Amino acid sequence: MSAPPALPQQRHKVVLVMDLVESVRLMAANEAAVVNQWRSFVHHATSKVLPANHGRLVKSLGDGLLVEFDQPVHAVRAALALHNYFAPLNQTLPAAQQLHLRAGLNATNLYIDENDVYGHGVNLAARVADLAAPGETVVTASVFDGIVIGVDAEVEDRGESYLKHWPEPVRTWQVIPVSSGSAAARPRIPEAAAIDFRPAIAVVPFETRSHAPEQFVIGELIADGVIAQLSRSQNLRVISRLSTTAFRGRRSSTDEIGQHLEANFVLGGSYVTYGDKVVVMAELSDRQRGEVIWAERITGDMRDLLDAQSMLLDTLSSACAHALLNDVVQRTLVAPVPQLDSNALMLGGITLMHRSTPRDLQRSLQLLEAVVQRHKRVATPWAWLAKWHIMQVVQGLSDQPARDFQRAIDTADRALDLEPGSSLAMAIKGHALCHLGSDVEASHRLLQEATQSNPNDPMAWLYNSVWSQMWGTPEDSIAEAENALHLSPLDPQKYYFEMMLANSYLAQGRLRQAIDMCQSSLKKNRYHLPTIRALLICQYEIGEQEAARKTFELMRTLQPDLTIARYLASGSQSAVRQRGAKAFAALGLPVR
Repeated sequence: MSAPPALPQQRHKVVLVMDLVESVRLMAANEAAVVNQWRSFVHHATSKVLPANHGRLVKSLGDGLLVEFDQPVHAVRAALALHNYFAPLNQTLPAAQQLHLRAGLNATNLYIDENDVYGHGVNLAARVADLAAPGETVVTASVFDGIVIGVDAEVEDRGESYLKHWPEPVRTWQVIPVSSGSAAARPRIPEAAAIDFRPAIAVVPFETRSHAPEQFVIGELIADGVIAQLSRSQNLRVISRLSTTAFRGRRSSTDEIGQHLEANFVLGGSYVTYGDKVVVMAELSDRQRGEVIWAERITGDMRDLLDAQSMLLDTLSSACAHALLNDVVQRTLVAPVPQLDSNALMLGGITLMHRSTPRDLQRSLQLLEAVVQRHKRVATPWAWLAKWHIMQVVQGLSDQPARDFQRAIDTADRALDLEPGSSLAMAIKGHALCHLGSDVEASHRLLQEATQSNPNDPMAWLYNSVWSQMWGTPEDSIAEAENALHLSPLDPQKYYFEMMLANSYLAQGRLRQAIDMCQSSLKKNRYHLPTIRALLICQYEIGEQEAARKTFELMRTLQPDLTIARYLASGSQSAVRQRGAKAFAALGLPVR
């Protein structure tokens, strides 16, 4: 067996990674044209731009370039020149067909031979390129320090970013070319299309088993009531009744209805009446798979259908929403990520982060990161990824709460860069600042702005409740938590909303109400640690020592490494946490 070849010589180089944005989509739409345009671009790069800037093409990957330079100035000049190549062509193409590049640069020591370059610095350049939007050039500190003089461009500090598979945050800058005037000429970035990640459901009028004309209105009442109820769920997109009524009495298949209305799921069924009673047979189908995922028979009073708080319609809507969301989430647990559509990835990521096991939280991260990779220019996935970092602390799985709250803030800032008016991103950033406690007023301003931006966002009201509980008044906290719960009655994380309301009751000393709300929450998620901790504090303070002891043992089983110091690290200035620390210490929790 021959000895392995010696390592090539190591040299200090600047690495440029440049790729075609959304190349998979572009080639799927018109492969031959895109391949031809890319080959022309590579010829232009290798025959003109790179020789003029002393660059060497290491490899072309079909939709990307890897180039090495000796000097940062030459590398940045080349990147800016290459960005201009597709500009004339794009003026003749519709927005969906335009070609845009993104670039990342890093200066580092590399192993170099005639065929390739090797080293972790190449990986960092690729990760930095992922931070760039279409038309942007992003550089690391090692490149930024070398282009202070000699490049006709301005720079914008992008701050620190946490990059995938990179141990420490990396500070980056965007390089912006200067036009013939004095102002920086920022590349025109195509606006991202608005994306609604929620699965869509169409509720068609229920059919009567009777031929009596007066019976037809009941089917409309059932459909209208269910549509009204489901539309209050922030996790579902509900097709308007004006669209679904067109399918009354038609023998259309689920696939036909779903395709016509662009719905993932279709709810329909039939009903019969006898006396004052109505029996509804409901059926929920998945259009893409062509199968029934839920069916149920529900009996109620005819007059109940006319009530604002109809028990029959509440039962039907809740059961349908639960079955739909559970079906989507279960698929995200077993199917490979590439096989899941973005709606499933997002909903699965949101739901699993609120569960109580490390495995679910880790799967949630995988799903949310996949959505972010697919939709880098959309704010919502970034906002929920920020929430994930908060949940890691809330679930007791973080060894550095302050670090993870800061990661949540940084990721929420990324969402706000893309959509400054995102109430979700504002609420999540404000929530993280609230827990850090370093800028309480700034967190309050953000949370207030979130509710003003979208008064119907339950998450914004919920996090305002947390702020009021920690830094404001318990009365405000209760009103805000109750409003959040009212705005999201069918939310799969209802137990989370109930836990927040329980903590508001706890903060005001309404211990019996807090215990009732905790128990309601635990019926929906029996191992949710924040709820268990709130219940334990209430039981201890109200004098139910035996019950408190049992709850304490459950808490210790679920979080054996918990200590008083670790518990207080997530908000030691909160009066409720101080009360919790006192209760836990009395029951035997170690200080450190």
